[in-house]
Amino acid sequence: MKVYSGSELVSLAKDIFMCAVKAVDPYHLIHKNLFMEGNFLVVGGEIGSRKTFDLSEYQKIFVIGAGKATASMAKACEEILGDRIYKGIVVVKYGYKEPLSSIKIIEAGHPVPDASGLAGAQKIRELLKDCGQSDLVISLISGGGSALLPMPPSEISLAEKQTLTQLLLECGATIKEVNAVRKHISQTKGGRLAQLMYPATLVNLVLSDVVGDDLDVIASGPFVPDTSTFHDVWDIFLKYHLLDRISQSIKDYIQKGVEGVVDETPKAESQVFEKVHNVIIGNNLTALIAASQRAKLLGFNVMILSSAIEGEAREVAKIHAAIAKEVITSGNPIPPPACIISGGETTVTVKGTGLGGRNLEFCLAVSLEIADLMNVVVLSAGTDGTDGPTDAAGAIVDTTTYYRAVKQGLNPLAYLKNNDSYHFLEKVGDLLITGPTNTNVMDVRLILTA
Repeated sequence: MKVYSGSELVSLAKDIFMCAVKAVDPYHLIHKNLFMEGNFLVVGGEIGSRKTFDLSEYQKIFVIGAGKATASMAKACEEILGDRIYKGIVVVKYGYKEPLSSIKIIEAGHPVPDASGLAGAQKIRELLKDCGQSDLVISLISGGGSALLPMPPSEISLAEKQTLTQLLLECGATIKEVNAVRKHISQTKGGRLAQLMYPATLVNLVLSDVVGDDLDVIASGPFVPDTSTFHDVWDIFLKYHLLDRISQSIKDYIQKGVEGVVDETPKAESQVFEKVHNVIIGNNLTALIAASQRAKLLGFNVMILSSAIEGEAREVAKIHAAIAKEVITSGNPIPPPACIISGGETTVTVKGTGLGGRNLEFCLAVSLEIADLMNVVVLSAGTDGTDGPTDAAGAIVDTTTYYRAVKQGLNPLAYLKNNDSYHFLEKVGDLLITGPTNTNVMDVRLILTA
Protein backbone atom coordinates (compact mmCIF):
# COMPACT_ATOMS: atom_id res chain seq x y z
CA MET A 1 0.00 0.00 0.00
CA LYS A 2 1.11 3.56 -0.74
CA VAL A 3 2.23 5.63 2.25
CA TYR A 4 1.14 9.27 2.09
CA SER A 5 2.88 12.29 3.60
CA GLY A 6 1.03 14.70 5.86
CA SER A 7 0.63 17.30 3.10
CA GLU A 8 -0.72 14.66 0.72
CA LEU A 9 -3.27 13.59 3.34
CA VAL A 10 -4.70 17.13 3.44
CA SER A 11 -5.32 17.09 -0.33
CA LEU A 12 -6.76 13.59 -0.21
CA ALA A 13 -9.13 14.51 2.61
CA LYS A 14 -10.64 17.27 0.47
CA ASP A 15 -10.81 14.89 -2.51
CA ILE A 16 -12.70 12.29 -0.48
CA PHE A 17 -15.06 14.91 0.95
CA MET A 18 -15.92 16.32 -2.47
CA CYS A 19 -16.68 12.79 -3.72
CA ALA A 20 -19.13 12.46 -0.83
CA VAL A 21 -20.78 15.76 -1.78
CA LYS A 22 -21.01 14.77 -5.44
CA ALA A 23 -22.81 11.55 -4.48
CA VAL A 24 -25.67 13.55 -2.98
CA ASP A 25 -26.05 15.96 -5.88
CA PRO A 26 -29.83 16.56 -5.76
CA TYR A 27 -30.10 17.03 -9.53
CA HIS A 28 -28.86 13.49 -10.18
CA LEU A 29 -30.79 12.03 -7.25
CA ILE A 30 -34.05 13.40 -8.66
CA HIS A 31 -33.28 11.87 -12.05
CA LYS A 32 -32.67 8.51 -10.32
CA ASN A 33 -35.93 8.71 -8.39
CA LEU A 34 -38.31 10.45 -10.83
CA PHE A 35 -38.72 9.58 -14.49
CA MET A 36 -41.32 9.10 -17.22
CA GLU A 37 -42.35 5.81 -18.84
CA GLY A 38 -44.79 6.83 -21.52
CA ASN A 39 -47.51 8.81 -19.77
CA PHE A 40 -46.66 7.29 -16.41
CA LEU A 41 -44.56 9.05 -13.80
CA VAL A 42 -42.36 6.60 -11.89
CA VAL A 43 -41.31 7.68 -8.40
CA GLY A 44 -38.69 6.16 -6.07
CA GLY A 45 -36.44 3.16 -6.40
CA GLU A 46 -33.11 4.33 -5.00
CA ILE A 47 -33.80 3.91 -1.28
CA GLY A 48 -37.45 2.78 -1.11
CA SER A 49 -40.00 1.07 -3.32
CA ARG A 50 -41.34 2.48 -6.58
CA LYS A 51 -44.78 3.90 -7.24
CA THR A 52 -46.33 4.81 -10.61
CA PHE A 53 -48.74 7.66 -11.38
CA ASP A 54 -50.84 7.83 -14.55
CA LEU A 55 -50.62 11.51 -15.48
CA SER A 56 -53.78 11.29 -17.61
CA GLU A 57 -55.69 11.12 -14.32
CA TYR A 58 -54.55 14.59 -13.21
CA GLN A 59 -55.67 17.97 -14.50
CA LYS A 60 -52.77 20.08 -13.26
CA ILE A 61 -49.26 19.41 -11.90
CA PHE A 62 -47.78 21.80 -9.33
CA VAL A 63 -44.16 21.80 -8.14
CA ILE A 64 -43.29 23.45 -4.84
CA GLY A 65 -40.30 23.19 -2.56
CA ALA A 66 -38.09 24.63 0.14
CA GLY A 67 -34.50 23.95 1.14
CA LYS A 68 -30.89 24.49 0.15
CA ALA A 69 -31.01 21.73 -2.47
CA THR A 70 -34.36 22.47 -4.08
CA ALA A 71 -33.18 24.64 -6.97
CA SER A 72 -31.24 21.71 -8.42
CA MET A 73 -34.15 19.39 -7.65
CA ALA A 74 -36.52 21.76 -9.47
CA LYS A 75 -34.19 21.94 -12.47
CA ALA A 76 -34.34 18.16 -12.79
CA CYS A 77 -38.13 18.21 -12.44
CA GLU A 78 -38.42 20.68 -15.29
CA GLU A 79 -36.34 18.40 -17.51
CA ILE A 80 -38.46 15.38 -16.59
CA LEU A 81 -41.93 16.93 -16.73
CA GLY A 82 -41.45 19.78 -19.20
CA ASP A 83 -44.61 21.69 -20.07
CA ARG A 84 -46.73 19.34 -17.96
CA ILE A 85 -45.89 21.63 -15.01
CA TYR A 86 -48.75 24.08 -14.49
CA LYS A 87 -47.15 26.25 -11.79
CA GLY A 88 -44.20 26.01 -9.44
CA ILE A 89 -42.37 27.84 -6.64
CA VAL A 90 -39.28 26.87 -4.66
CA VAL A 91 -37.61 28.80 -1.85
CA VAL A 92 -33.83 28.48 -1.49
CA LYS A 93 -31.05 30.00 0.59
CA TYR A 94 -29.40 33.12 -0.84
CA GLY A 95 -26.82 32.08 -3.43
CA TYR A 96 -28.28 28.60 -3.98
CA LYS A 97 -30.31 29.29 -7.13
CA GLU A 98 -30.31 27.66 -10.57
CA PRO A 99 -31.65 28.90 -13.93
CA LEU A 100 -35.25 27.66 -14.19
CA SER A 101 -37.99 28.28 -16.74
CA SER A 102 -41.46 27.31 -15.45
CA ILE A 103 -40.72 27.13 -11.71
CA LYS A 104 -40.19 30.39 -9.85
CA ILE A 105 -37.23 30.69 -7.45
CA ILE A 106 -37.33 32.83 -4.31
CA GLU A 107 -34.12 33.36 -2.33
CA ALA A 108 -34.44 33.80 1.43
CA GLY A 109 -32.60 33.79 4.76
CA HIS A 110 -31.13 30.77 6.53
CA PRO A 111 -30.69 29.71 9.34
CA VAL A 112 -32.56 32.72 10.70
CA PRO A 113 -35.76 33.31 8.64
CA ASP A 114 -36.40 36.66 6.97
CA ALA A 115 -39.09 38.62 5.12
CA SER A 116 -38.24 37.01 1.78
CA GLY A 117 -38.89 33.58 3.28
CA LEU A 118 -42.20 34.82 4.65
CA ALA A 119 -43.18 36.10 1.20
CA GLY A 120 -42.20 32.76 -0.33
CA ALA A 121 -44.25 30.83 2.23
CA GLN A 122 -47.26 33.01 1.49
CA LYS A 123 -46.93 32.42 -2.25
CA ILE A 124 -46.67 28.65 -1.77
CA ARG A 125 -49.76 28.67 0.43
CA GLU A 126 -51.65 30.64 -2.22
CA LEU A 127 -50.57 28.19 -4.90
CA LEU A 128 -51.64 25.16 -2.85
CA LYS A 129 -55.04 26.71 -2.22
CA ASP A 130 -55.66 26.37 -5.98
CA CYS A 131 -55.14 22.59 -5.85
CA GLY A 132 -58.11 20.28 -6.26
CA GLN A 133 -58.88 16.60 -5.96
CA SER A 134 -57.75 15.91 -9.54
CA ASP A 135 -54.39 17.68 -9.22
CA LEU A 136 -50.90 16.35 -8.52
CA VAL A 137 -48.41 18.22 -6.34
CA ILE A 138 -44.71 17.39 -6.40
CA SER A 139 -42.97 18.64 -3.28
CA LEU A 140 -39.19 19.07 -3.16
CA ILE A 141 -37.87 19.18 0.39
CA SER A 142 -34.32 19.40 1.73
CA GLY A 143 -32.42 20.68 4.72
CA GLY A 144 -32.92 24.36 5.40
CA GLY A 145 -36.55 24.19 4.37
CA SER A 146 -37.76 24.94 7.87
CA ALA A 147 -36.07 28.34 8.07
CA LEU A 148 -36.97 29.10 4.46
CA LEU A 149 -40.73 28.65 4.99
CA PRO A 150 -41.46 30.96 7.93
CA MET A 151 -45.10 31.85 8.43
CA PRO A 152 -45.94 32.33 12.08
CA PRO A 153 -49.57 32.64 13.23
CA SER A 154 -50.98 36.17 13.39
CA GLU A 155 -50.32 36.35 17.14
CA ILE A 156 -46.53 36.07 16.59
CA SER A 157 -44.34 38.44 14.57
CA LEU A 158 -41.55 37.35 12.26
CA ALA A 159 -39.09 39.30 14.43
CA GLU A 160 -40.15 37.29 17.49
CA LYS A 161 -39.70 34.06 15.56
CA GLN A 162 -36.26 35.20 14.39
CA THR A 163 -35.17 35.88 17.97
CA LEU A 164 -36.46 32.51 19.14
CA THR A 165 -34.68 30.70 16.30
CA GLN A 166 -31.39 32.38 17.22
CA LEU A 167 -31.83 31.46 20.89
CA LEU A 168 -32.47 27.82 20.01
CA LEU A 169 -29.40 27.69 17.76
CA GLU A 170 -27.20 29.18 20.48
CA CYS A 171 -28.39 27.09 23.42
CA GLY A 172 -27.34 23.74 21.93
CA ALA A 173 -30.80 22.43 21.10
CA THR A 174 -30.86 19.51 18.66
CA ILE A 175 -32.37 19.93 15.20
CA LYS A 176 -35.30 17.76 16.33
CA GLU A 177 -35.96 20.10 19.24
CA VAL A 178 -35.54 23.22 17.12
CA ASN A 179 -38.00 21.92 14.55
CA ALA A 180 -40.53 20.80 17.17
CA VAL A 181 -40.70 24.44 18.26
CA ARG A 182 -40.80 25.73 14.70
CA LYS A 183 -43.69 23.43 13.80
CA HIS A 184 -45.85 24.78 16.61
CA ILE A 185 -45.46 28.44 15.71
CA SER A 186 -46.04 27.97 11.99
CA GLN A 187 -48.78 27.84 9.37
CA THR A 188 -46.59 25.84 6.96
CA LYS A 189 -44.78 23.21 9.03
CA GLY A 190 -45.77 20.06 10.90
CA GLY A 191 -48.19 18.84 8.23
CA ARG A 192 -49.94 22.19 7.84
CA LEU A 193 -49.32 22.34 4.08
CA ALA A 194 -50.78 18.85 3.70
CA GLN A 195 -53.92 20.18 5.37
CA LEU A 196 -53.99 23.08 2.96
CA MET A 197 -53.64 21.09 -0.29
CA TYR A 198 -55.92 18.16 0.64
CA PRO A 199 -57.53 16.35 -1.25
CA ALA A 200 -54.92 16.74 -4.02
CA THR A 201 -52.34 13.95 -4.50
CA LEU A 202 -48.82 14.66 -3.26
CA VAL A 203 -45.44 13.17 -4.16
CA ASN A 204 -43.01 14.34 -1.47
CA LEU A 205 -39.37 13.97 -2.60
CA VAL A 206 -37.04 14.46 0.34
CA LEU A 207 -33.28 14.86 0.66
CA SER A 208 -32.64 14.02 4.31
CA ASP A 209 -30.47 16.21 6.53
CA VAL A 210 -31.42 14.70 9.88
CA VAL A 211 -30.21 11.75 11.91
CA GLY A 212 -32.51 8.78 11.38
CA ASP A 213 -34.18 10.33 8.31
CA ASP A 214 -37.24 11.30 10.37
CA LEU A 215 -39.59 12.79 7.80
CA ASP A 216 -41.38 14.98 10.33
CA VAL A 217 -38.06 16.59 11.29
CA ILE A 218 -36.66 17.25 7.80
CA ALA A 219 -37.60 20.88 7.03
CA SER A 220 -40.08 20.51 9.92
CA GLY A 221 -42.24 18.19 7.82
CA PRO A 222 -44.64 20.53 5.98
CA PHE A 223 -46.43 17.53 4.41
CA VAL A 224 -45.77 14.93 7.12
CA PRO A 225 -47.68 13.96 10.30
CA ASP A 226 -46.15 15.64 13.33
CA THR A 227 -45.01 13.45 16.21
CA SER A 228 -44.30 16.38 18.55
CA THR A 229 -46.80 18.34 20.64
CA PHE A 230 -47.27 21.71 22.32
CA HIS A 231 -46.35 19.96 25.58
CA ASP A 232 -43.00 18.96 24.04
CA VAL A 233 -42.33 22.57 23.04
CA TRP A 234 -43.01 23.80 26.56
CA ASP A 235 -40.63 21.16 27.91
CA ILE A 236 -37.93 22.35 25.47
CA PHE A 237 -38.34 25.91 26.77
CA LEU A 238 -37.91 24.60 30.31
CA LYS A 239 -34.93 22.38 29.41
CA TYR A 240 -32.93 25.27 27.95
CA HIS A 241 -34.19 27.91 30.42
CA LEU A 242 -35.76 30.01 27.67
CA LEU A 243 -39.03 31.10 29.29
CA ASP A 244 -37.50 34.37 30.50
CA ARG A 245 -35.85 35.04 27.15
CA ILE A 246 -38.66 34.57 24.64
CA SER A 247 -41.52 36.93 23.83
CA GLN A 248 -44.74 36.91 25.83
CA SER A 249 -46.78 36.33 22.67
CA ILE A 250 -44.89 33.09 21.93
CA LYS A 251 -45.30 31.88 25.51
CA ASP A 252 -49.02 32.72 25.43
CA TYR A 253 -49.50 30.94 22.09
CA ILE A 254 -47.73 27.76 23.22
CA GLN A 255 -49.62 27.80 26.51
CA LYS A 256 -52.91 27.99 24.60
CA GLY A 257 -51.76 24.98 22.60
CA VAL A 258 -50.98 23.07 25.78
CA GLU A 259 -54.49 23.92 27.07
CA GLY A 260 -56.11 22.83 23.79
CA VAL A 261 -57.29 26.31 22.81
CA VAL A 262 -55.04 26.25 19.70
CA ASP A 263 -55.34 23.20 17.43
CA GLU A 264 -52.49 20.69 17.49
CA THR A 265 -50.50 19.97 14.36
CA PRO A 266 -52.09 17.13 12.30
CA LYS A 267 -51.14 13.62 13.38
CA ALA A 268 -50.76 10.31 11.52
CA GLU A 269 -54.44 9.36 11.75
CA SER A 270 -55.56 12.53 9.92
CA GLN A 271 -57.20 12.01 6.53
CA VAL A 272 -55.08 14.81 5.01
CA PHE A 273 -52.21 12.32 4.64
CA GLU A 274 -54.20 9.66 2.77
CA LYS A 275 -52.88 10.77 -0.64
CA VAL A 276 -49.36 11.74 0.45
CA HIS A 277 -46.49 9.62 -0.91
CA ASN A 278 -43.08 10.18 0.73
CA VAL A 279 -39.78 9.23 -0.93
CA ILE A 280 -36.31 9.80 0.56
CA ILE A 281 -33.99 10.30 -2.41
CA GLY A 282 -30.70 10.55 -0.48
CA ASN A 283 -29.21 10.91 2.99
CA ASN A 284 -26.00 11.18 4.97
CA LEU A 285 -25.18 7.50 4.57
CA THR A 286 -25.32 7.95 0.77
CA ALA A 287 -22.47 10.46 1.10
CA LEU A 288 -20.48 8.36 3.57
CA ILE A 289 -20.61 5.29 1.34
CA ALA A 290 -19.31 7.34 -1.59
CA ALA A 291 -16.50 8.67 0.61
CA SER A 292 -15.56 5.14 1.67
CA GLN A 293 -15.46 3.94 -1.93
CA ARG A 294 -13.17 6.80 -2.93
CA ALA A 295 -10.87 6.22 0.07
CA LYS A 296 -10.54 2.53 -0.79
CA LEU A 297 -9.51 3.42 -4.34
CA LEU A 298 -6.82 5.68 -2.88
CA GLY A 299 -5.41 2.76 -0.90
CA PHE A 300 -6.81 3.38 2.57
CA ASN A 301 -8.21 0.85 4.98
CA VAL A 302 -11.70 2.22 5.58
CA MET A 303 -14.30 2.17 8.33
CA ILE A 304 -17.62 4.03 8.51
CA LEU A 305 -18.27 4.67 12.20
CA SER A 306 -21.84 5.97 11.95
CA SER A 307 -24.06 8.36 10.04
CA ALA A 308 -25.95 9.24 13.22
CA ILE A 309 -23.41 10.97 15.48
CA GLU A 310 -24.81 13.78 17.60
CA GLY A 311 -23.65 15.65 20.70
CA GLU A 312 -21.54 18.64 21.67
CA ALA A 313 -18.97 19.27 18.91
CA ARG A 314 -15.94 19.55 21.18
CA GLU A 315 -16.85 16.32 23.01
CA VAL A 316 -17.34 14.44 19.74
CA ALA A 317 -13.93 15.79 18.71
CA LYS A 318 -12.28 14.14 21.72
CA ILE A 319 -13.76 10.78 20.75
CA HIS A 320 -12.54 11.07 17.17
CA ALA A 321 -9.05 12.04 18.37
CA ALA A 322 -9.02 9.00 20.63
CA ILE A 323 -9.84 6.78 17.66
CA ALA A 324 -6.98 8.33 15.67
CA LYS A 325 -4.56 7.61 18.53
CA GLU A 326 -5.77 4.01 18.76
CA VAL A 327 -5.29 3.47 15.02
CA ILE A 328 -1.71 4.70 15.20
CA THR A 329 -0.68 2.92 18.40
CA SER A 330 -2.42 -0.43 17.99
CA GLY A 331 -3.84 -0.66 14.47
CA ASN A 332 -7.30 -0.94 15.99
CA PRO A 333 -10.04 -0.83 14.70
CA ILE A 334 -8.16 -0.71 11.37
CA PRO A 335 -4.43 -0.29 10.65
CA PRO A 336 -2.81 2.66 8.85
CA PRO A 337 -3.13 3.93 6.23
CA ALA A 338 -6.62 4.42 7.62
CA CYS A 339 -9.67 6.46 6.73
CA ILE A 340 -12.26 6.64 9.50
CA ILE A 341 -15.53 8.20 8.33
CA SER A 342 -18.46 9.53 10.32
CA GLY A 343 -21.52 11.64 9.74
CA GLY A 344 -24.46 13.19 11.50
CA GLU A 345 -24.83 16.61 13.07
CA THR A 346 -23.28 17.90 16.27
CA THR A 347 -24.32 20.97 18.26
CA VAL A 348 -22.53 23.88 19.87
CA THR A 349 -23.60 25.56 23.09
CA VAL A 350 -22.55 29.16 22.46
CA LYS A 351 -21.10 30.90 25.50
CA GLY A 352 -18.57 33.17 23.81
CA THR A 353 -18.82 36.07 21.35
CA GLY A 354 -16.78 34.59 18.50
CA LEU A 355 -17.68 33.36 15.03
CA GLY A 356 -17.96 29.70 14.07
CA GLY A 357 -20.07 26.64 13.46
CA ARG A 358 -20.26 23.05 14.64
CA ASN A 359 -17.70 21.74 12.12
CA LEU A 360 -15.25 24.57 12.79
CA GLU A 361 -15.55 24.08 16.55
CA PHE A 362 -15.01 20.34 16.09
CA CYS A 363 -11.83 20.97 14.07
CA LEU A 364 -10.42 23.50 16.52
CA ALA A 365 -11.10 21.11 19.41
CA VAL A 366 -9.66 18.07 17.64
CA SER A 367 -6.48 19.97 16.67
CA LEU A 368 -5.64 20.26 20.38
CA GLU A 369 -6.07 16.52 20.86
CA ILE A 370 -3.93 15.32 17.93
CA ALA A 371 -0.99 17.71 18.38
CA ASP A 372 1.26 14.95 19.79
CA LEU A 373 0.63 12.56 16.87
CA MET A 374 2.28 12.15 13.46
CA ASN A 375 0.66 12.14 10.02
CA VAL A 376 -2.95 12.56 11.11
CA VAL A 377 -5.40 14.76 9.21
CA VAL A 378 -8.97 15.46 10.31
CA LEU A 379 -11.69 17.03 8.17
CA SER A 380 -15.14 18.08 9.29
CA ALA A 381 -17.47 19.95 6.97
CA GLY A 382 -21.07 20.54 6.07
CA THR A 383 -22.18 18.99 2.80
CA ASP A 384 -24.09 22.21 2.06
CA GLY A 385 -20.86 24.20 1.87
CA THR A 386 -21.62 26.38 4.89
CA ASP A 387 -20.98 26.00 8.58
CA GLY A 388 -23.01 28.26 10.81
CA PRO A 389 -23.03 31.95 9.81
CA THR A 390 -19.71 31.66 7.93
CA ASP A 391 -18.46 31.28 4.36
CA ALA A 392 -16.60 28.07 5.25
CA ALA A 393 -17.91 24.52 4.88
CA GLY A 394 -15.64 23.48 7.74
CA ALA A 395 -11.91 22.88 8.05
CA ILE A 396 -9.03 20.44 7.53
CA VAL A 397 -6.60 20.30 10.45
CA ASP A 398 -3.53 18.19 11.10
CA THR A 399 -0.93 17.53 13.74
CA THR A 400 0.85 20.81 12.93
CA THR A 401 -2.20 23.06 13.36
CA TYR A 402 -1.62 23.63 17.07
CA TYR A 403 2.07 24.45 16.66
CA ARG A 404 1.52 26.74 13.68
CA ALA A 405 -0.99 28.65 15.81
CA VAL A 406 1.36 28.96 18.79
CA LYS A 407 4.13 30.17 16.47
CA GLN A 408 1.81 33.00 15.42
CA GLY A 409 1.15 33.89 19.05
CA LEU A 410 -2.37 32.47 19.03
CA ASN A 411 -3.93 30.77 22.05
CA PRO A 412 -6.11 27.90 20.72
CA LEU A 413 -7.83 27.33 24.08
CA ALA A 414 -8.84 30.98 24.30
CA TYR A 415 -10.39 30.82 20.83
CA LEU A 416 -12.24 27.64 21.74
CA LYS A 417 -13.55 29.15 24.96
CA ASN A 418 -14.83 32.16 23.00
CA ASN A 419 -16.47 29.94 20.32
CA ASP A 420 -14.26 31.75 17.80
CA SER A 421 -13.18 28.77 15.73
CA TYR A 422 -13.60 30.59 12.40
CA HIS A 423 -11.05 33.30 13.10
CA PHE A 424 -8.60 30.82 14.60
CA LEU A 425 -8.75 28.45 11.62
CA GLU A 426 -8.67 31.37 9.20
CA LYS A 427 -5.43 32.64 10.73
CA VAL A 428 -3.72 29.24 10.56
CA GLY A 429 -4.96 28.68 7.00
CA ASP A 430 -7.00 25.55 7.68
CA LEU A 431 -10.48 26.67 6.56
CA LEU A 432 -12.24 24.57 3.92
CA ILE A 433 -14.18 26.87 1.61
CA THR A 434 -16.18 25.18 -1.15
CA GLY A 435 -18.92 27.72 -1.84
CA PRO A 436 -22.56 26.63 -2.06
CA THR A 437 -22.88 22.97 -3.05
CA ASN A 438 -26.67 23.05 -3.63
CA THR A 439 -27.11 19.96 -1.51
CA ASN A 440 -27.44 19.23 2.22
CA VAL A 441 -27.20 15.88 4.05
CA MET A 442 -25.62 17.06 7.32
CA ASP A 443 -21.89 16.73 7.94
CA VAL A 444 -19.02 14.47 6.89
CA ARG A 445 -15.99 13.89 9.13
CA LEU A 446 -12.79 12.14 8.05
CA ILE A 447 -9.76 10.92 10.01
CA LEU A 448 -6.82 10.06 7.73
CA THR A 449 -3.67 8.43 9.11
CA ALA A 450 -0.54 7.29 7.31
